[in-house]
Amino acid sequence: MTRDGGTGFGIGRRRLLATAGGAALTGVLAACGSNTGRGGKGSGPALSQWYHQYGEPGTEAAVKRYAAAYDKARVTVQWRPGDYDRQTAAALLTDSGPDVFEVDGPRLDQIKGGQIVDVTEQIESVKDDFNQAVLKPKIWDGRIWAVPQTIDTQLLFYRKSLLRAAGVQPPQSVDELVEAAKTLTRHRRKDKVKGLFLGNDGGAAVLGGTPLFAAGLSLITEDGKVGFDDPAAARVLGKVRQLYADGSLLLGAPTDWSDPAAFIQGLTAMQWSGLWALPQVKKALGDDFGVLPFPKDGAGKPAVPVGAYGSAVSARSKHQKEAKAFVKWLWVDGTDKQEDFALSYGFHIPARISLAKKAKQLQEGAAAEAVRFATDHGFAEPLLWTTASRTAYQDALNHIIKDGANPETELKAVVRKVNSELQRAKKK
Repeated sequence: MTRDGGTGFGIGRRRLLATAGGAALTGVLAACGSNTGRGGKGSGPALSQWYHQYGEPGTEAAVKRYAAAYDKARVTVQWRPGDYDRQTAAALLTDSGPDVFEVDGPRLDQIKGGQIVDVTEQIESVKDDFNQAVLKPKIWDGRIWAVPQTIDTQLLFYRKSLLRAAGVQPPQSVDELVEAAKTLTRHRRKDKVKGLFLGNDGGAAVLGGTPLFAAGLSLITEDGKVGFDDPAAARVLGKVRQLYADGSLLLGAPTDWSDPAAFIQGLTAMQWSGLWALPQVKKALGDDFGVLPFPKDGAGKPAVPVGAYGSAVSARSKHQKEAKAFVKWLWVDGTDKQEDFALSYGFHIPARISLAKKAKQLQEGAAAEAVRFATDHGFAEPLLWTTASRTAYQDALNHIIKDGANPETELKAVVRKVNSELQRAKKK
């Protein structure tokens, strides 16, 4: 769910739901000790801090500037291109890895394996001020294992003038979305304008579990069971399939869903994309657009996928106390830096609710609506949603949307897989 593209609905900044391509595991360990960032001027121990490679210009310079301002330790920032998740997984098994690092999660095996340390004490005093949807996947056994940095989210963009010309209201339910997409496509058939763009694959990659949440379901329940073993799941996914079958979806666009080009160029009346696209859309279209959450289905409620990278401390750090203090200084106490990180090098939402509410760029229009949607309707992938579960679900969703596979049959197979994964995870 980032401008880099994505494969699900849990969201980390700029790479939300994405798995970066790149470096193989070989050579990773040798690179762990490399110095790619200037150390801070502070006294005290030397700390190493890792980030994945962000796409926005200025981000790398900003995080190095933050580190240089810290006076309790000498913090060296490392910018890690390539397959960051594999790099950190390998580095956490060695003594030459980072003290502080970004984590897209964290993953349950990192917590249970004792690879990261509890940072509950550092965040406890303000934990209620963090967006609870992005904080929740960082909690296990009542303890917090990473501090959310900044939020990415996905939204439904719609062109006001095109909807008005076709006599269509902004859709408030999945049924209305299906009908709106069909009507908009029919109305602009001569111009070859489609009603909706969900990505060049028809939506399987980007939507992920969003329709399930819109139907009032979940991936994993609060008590650790499959959250979509329910007829409502098949019904809502059948409606998503209908969008594809009706010919209402734009397919084969020059760029994919994370880029708003198709929407800006008038190839589609509605597009599912990310908050990061909002400034570009506003610059091109002025006030001729609006944003919505994914609409509810049946007895459900609107759904907004959110995600946030977290700042974690390695259990192998020789300076855990100092590393925790730095994380608190930067991502709990450093509100000026948090707002700068979220809004000066792209367009994102600060993880702290109070900061999101007061940020000037987020106080009006579609931006303010996006903050409200993320706060009121945000959801993120739970810790117990494993890679194997995600893959099984995504494969099924792709078969349902593109091949017209029976939703009930496909979901039964996914439920079996997820049940197996849950049993495996609970045994560890």
